Amino acid sequence: MLKVLLLFTGGVLVSGAANTINQILERETDKLMARTAPRPLPSQRITVTEAVIVAIVAGGLGLFILAYNFNWLSAGISLASLILYGFVYTPWKKWNSLAVLVGAIPGALPPLIGWTAGSNELSEGGWALFAIQFLWQFPHFWAIAWIAHTDYMRAGFKLLPSAEGPNKWTALQSAMYALLLIPAGLAPFVLGLTGWISAIIVVAAGLFYLYKAIVLYKNTDVPSARKLMFSSYIYLTIVMLALAADKVKM
Repeated sequence: MLKVLLLFTGGVLVSGAANTINQILERETDKLMARTAPRPLPSQRITVTEAVIVAIVAGGLGLFILAYNFNWLSAGISLASLILYGFVYTPWKKWNSLAVLVGAIPGALPPLIGWTAGSNELSEGGWALFAIQFLWQFPHFWAIAWIAHTDYMRAGFKLLPSAEGPNKWTALQSAMYALLLIPAGLAPFVLGLTGWISAIIVVAAGLFYLYKAIVLYKNTDVPSARKLMFSSYIYLTIVMLALAADKVKM
């Protein structure tokens, strides 16, 4: 239990540092969006200097916890995740929509970090979990970008795959990634890491997620995008709990 708490604490600290860097770099654009305007920096509840200190202390402490209590591999991947999210994905959002692809990499690294913390190797099981969370992010994030499209445009962020904004092309790509999640979700079972019970649950969750993406393609409206967004939370929670309960073997 102590190891689990240490892994959780280290991961939260590194993630917090990455998000703090993101908010430091986007403090001016955050003022332009209703969703982000109340954040500490745009609302001037803390200064940039204070935020930099928080990022350095949190990131350094989190990496130390992972390296000291687990291994250098998990700490190194965590550092790569922090750099990718804070210094590559964050500025890329203003260039083009490939930022979502770039951001999906650090977004999918936490399961791989947890795997390497326990096994000290980059093996198939860790990459299988990475693949699930990587593919999951595209419908999830595009649903959010669909809902907040006006805010994102005001801030100059280019996050939807279509230059025309929310449309059937965006919805179709969301459905395609949701479809790919079904075989990806079966990878732990195929690798012999989990049993058939979790496999059934993962497929059912994947079909549910795909259905919501298809509904968005059919309706192309904000209510359907919001339902897809909430279904993404349901999918990831159910799938990860099912895999954990089925005792993923390292």
